[in-house]
Amino acid sequence: MTGWHAPDDLVTRYADGSLPETDAWSLEKHLERCGPCAARVSHTVRAGVAGQVLAEVRDAVLTAVREPAPAGTAASAARLRTGPAAGPVPGHAPAAAPRAARAFGGRFARILWAAGPAVRGTWAGAVVLVALGAVALAHAGGWAGVRPLLLALAPVVPVAGVALSYGRHADPLHEIAAAAPSGGLRLLLTRTAAVLAFSTPCLTVAGLLLPSSGARLPAGPSTAGWLLPGLALTLASLVLSGYLGCRTATAVVGGGWLLAVSAPLLAATGTGLTAGLGEQLSLYFTGAASQGCWAAATVLCALLLAARRTAYDRLETM
Repeated sequence: MTGWHAPDDLVTRYADGSLPETDAWSLEKHLERCGPCAARVSHTVRAGVAGQVLAEVRDAVLTAVREPAPAGTAASAARLRTGPAAGPVPGHAPAAAPRAARAFGGRFARILWAAGPAVRGTWAGAVVLVALGAVALAHAGGWAGVRPLLLALAPVVPVAGVALSYGRHADPLHEIAAAAPSGGLRLLLTRTAAVLAFSTPCLTVAGLLLPSSGARLPAGPSTAGWLLPGLALTLASLVLSGYLGCRTATAVVGGGWLLAVSAPLLAATGTGLTAGLGEQLSLYFTGAASQGCWAAATVLCALLLAARRTAYDRLETM
């Protein structure tokens, strides 16, 4: 309940569809918290053309439901309930398995749809191929530079996955999905979690299987040193998405990370690419100070994301 209520002309224009889209969004946000205005809008809609159409549809549905079922359909239903002529059998047991299978299939389909185009598209296959290719190139080809190169690219892989999972360019039904009650930030976080859940194990296992490229980047626990930077960069791209859009934000964050990794190598002289990249990554990944900075950045981005959560209600729907 609020102290302000929508004027009658605003309600009328909203009901007949002549209200500008930005004003309609503002009124819809008010209706979520004001019961009297919501009741007035509902009454106005029912009294208009849309209300007449909905009443006709309702009458047609009720008429169809109240009509008796055809004889063949009724007989089939009776056979399903009573079983064969030899005697009645429990009707629920045979149908329980198909119903459970359909329910599981429908739930799995909804989860797969919510996961986003990146996880169910070519991006997931590309991540697997990169991980397998890195392991094969390191062990079969004997190239020691695979490990630092994989660790340098790993933090931006989830960022790219988010860019391919959310937005008009990624999902043909994006405007409908984002405008739904489960859309907006909730849908964006769902698809981000799916991207992280897929890419993190693949890249971490691949990093553990790669041979060591030097004493400062051992093949053991520090392989997971990219996880916190990857999470921080992903959340930073989500925060910027509220200002720039998903693709532009991920391009800025991913490009910034690659520039931060490659710029010192281009400026350095007399150092091999593999050794220089390994030393540069050790500055970003190794030590309590660097990991503490990434943790602070992660918390800050999460707080900014929560503070601006309403900015994602209509993200990339216009």
